[in-house]
Parts: sequence; C-alpha cells; structure tokens
Amino acid sequence: MPVIESGEISHSSEERASHHLRVDVRQWQRKGVLRPGQNFEVQWSHDKKVYGPIEVHTELDRVVFSYRRWDDFGRGEICDHPVLLEWTLCNYGGRRAWFLCPANGCGRRVGLLYFKGVFLCRKCYGFVYDSQNESPSNRALRRAQSIRMKLGGSTNIVEPFPQKPKGMHWSTYLQLRKEAKQAADQSWPSVQRHLAADP
Repeated sequence: MPVIESGEISHSSEERASHHLRVDVRQWQRKGVLRPGQNFEVQWSHDKKVYGPIEVHTELDRVVFSYRRWDDFGRGEICDHPVLLEWTLCNYGGRRAWFLCPANGCGRRVGLLYFKGVFLCRKCYGFVYDSQNESPSNRALRRAQSIRMKLGGSTNIVEPFPQKPKGMHWSTYLQLRKEAKQAADQSWPSVQRHLAADP
C-alpha cells in the first residue's frame, strides 16, 4: 500500500493550523490517487518519529479515512470517517477536487482538512494561520522574500533585486518590484531585530 507523506506535526498547545496533521486534496489529485478504488496510507512525523498511519480508501464521490481511536481506558476501536468530494470545472479545462467539510452545519468546500480526532476544516476547529500572529514587519519581510523568490532570486533582501525573468511582461515585473520595495521598507524593524540578535 503506497504511503502519502503529509508533513510534520507539532505538539504545541497553541491551536495553529500548522500544528496539526492536514491532508490536501489538491496534492492527492496531482498524485492521481483520487480515482475510485484506490487505497493508500497517510502518515506524519515529529522529531524523526513517525505517527499514524491512517488508511484512505477512495470511492466515486468520497474518501473514507480508517484509523484506530483510543478511549480513556486504553481500548482501541477502528473508526471509518467518510468525507464527501466535489468536483468543479476549471477555466482552462479539467476538473478540480474539493473536500466537503463533514462537520454538522458546515459542508464548506475546502482543499485542506485537519485532524484532531476527526477530519474537519480549519474554520470548524478555529485554527489560526501562523501568519495571523506575525507582526506587520515580519509579514512584510515574508512578502518581500516571496516576490524575490518568484523572480528567481534569493530571500536576502539586501542583495540586488532579481532581473526580469524571460517571458514576463515589463508591467508585471515593475509592479512586483514596486511591491517588493514597499514590503522591504516596511520590514526593516523585523530585519533590525534579527541583526541585533546575531552575535
């Protein structure tokens, strides 16, 4: 049975999305494992220790997660947790898969589900993104670095700005350069704190 890696899990008490196992239906679609009748496993790791696995079985319009749940007395039982799929047409052809959040009263169409006993969407669990706890200067620094990487440069904002990639319109490049400069200017408090922390 093939294994789908789902990333690292953390054991922090903070309810952040990045601290929990998540499954990405877009990744599964790219890997071609959403065809009916597929069976694979999801596992995750923390501090080089592997957790799981959770078995996944695909059907025509849903996936079924199977895993062992333990009660307070150490008794385990196998739980089958079905999640419906929905397919939408893409603008340039093809179809895109979505999970429908199985929480009562939700049914939201999402690309990611998170695991904390059952698979639900981020909003149903009330998880926040790491970026929601970032300072404005840290968020600006990430934005400036992201633009540089998109243009083929490094994340170092003191290096010369990357050249225009071949095939990119000049208007797009100049707009990105302007956004990167504004973000870099806003990020200086964060950069200065980082420099001050270096020995």
